[in-house]
Amino acid sequence: MSGAASLLPFVLMFAVFYFLLIRPQQRKSKQRNVMLGGLKKGDKIVTIGGMHGTIMEISDDVVVLRVNDATKITFDRSAINNVLSSSTAAAAPVTPAAVEKKDEHGENIKA
Repeated sequence: MSGAASLLPFVLMFAVFYFLLIRPQQRKSKQRNVMLGGLKKGDKIVTIGGMHGTIMEISDDVVVLRVNDATKITFDRSAINNVLSSSTAAAAPVTPAAVEKKDEHGENIKA
């Protein structure tokens, strides 16, 4: 019995480390891999260094960003930190529920 009782604190410490450190880090890593895998031409992104740009070309490992009208910069795909807006989100159709009807005085009309 004393042998099992002496292992209990180690098991509890491992459980705490797993649920507070390891598991959240795995979830964050999985979300990042999904985000990097879903990059498309036209997405507006931010790099790890803080550079904002729009994806012009994308391959397996390399992304070419348009920073302004005349400047294109090449980055590794892993250097992308965040997607600000997706090219598909801008082209999404507008649903009828999202459109508010207004009368000639600018007041909302109840449908």
